[in-house]
Amino acid sequence: MKTIFLVASLLFASQINCQISYSGKIGKSPIKLVLHQYTDGNSRAFYAYDNYDTPINIDGYLDNGDLKLFENDSLGAIAATITFRNFKESKKNIVGDWINADHSKHYKIFLKKDFSIDSGADIQWSSRELIQPITTADHYFKLVTQKEKNQFNARVKAVKVFQKRTDKLIQTLSLDCQLLGIDNLQVGDYNFDGLQDFSVFEASYAGANTSRIYILRDPNSETYSISNFSGTSLEFDPELKRIYEHNQCCAGTSIINSTYKVVDNAMLLLDTNCLQYDEITEEYIEVDCE
Repeated sequence: MKTIFLVASLLFASQINCQISYSGKIGKSPIKLVLHQYTDGNSRAFYAYDNYDTPINIDGYLDNGDLKLFENDSLGAIAATITFRNFKESKKNIVGDWINADHSKHYKIFLKKDFSIDSGADIQWSSRELIQPITTADHYFKLVTQKEKNQFNARVKAVKVFQKRTDKLIQTLSLDCQLLGIDNLQVGDYNFDGLQDFSVFEASYAGANTSRIYILRDPNSETYSISNFSGTSLEFDPELKRIYEHNQCCAGTSIINSTYKVVDNAMLLLDTNCLQYDEITEEYIEVDCE
């Protein structure tokens, strides 16, 4: 893939300030960098070397105008630091340094802005592709985003599946989802067949309720298909091979929990449990599901 990817994402207390895609080099190696910068100055990030196509997560922040991003080892210690001095979102070119923890390796980073993910009712653009920080053993992914006029935020219109190491485009799947921060895409075995599937964030609703689109790997090829799995805030238990749905409403005072099993790549309902918060006992009590 011959790229390094960098994404900074929002802590829920702050708001997205910018999402920018850059291309350039780290040392002599071509890279592509996608930066999500937030109003509170905090940054979450990832990057991947082209020979591996596997992202490395990094976190950081703005410090007196310098953007500092930190790569941790498996024990949580800082393994390397990336610094962009005098960083400004408006710059068409940015220059930085990658330095490992003991300062034995030092590479310059030179990047040019390719595009930004702009918001606003009067802004319009299409087909801007954002590399994702999550991969399977065989594939990496790009979300195709689009910003329509009279809609304030961009949306995800498709996901592209690429083969690692060869960068071959395997397929493009059409979608229509909200554009989240760094957590748009997740990987898991959603139908419990031992293969890595993936999901794309779809929408957020009242309270903590969210939904995702679940995309299953074909056991006989490198392709995927969009499943009929649906529900709010689904959780997957690989040991018991069960799917749990959690649906909250009314400021969390009413909760519906459902349990499913997977039969022929479809969710089969096994049980539903309804809870209501009792203000007198200050506990949840089980009630009849209407």
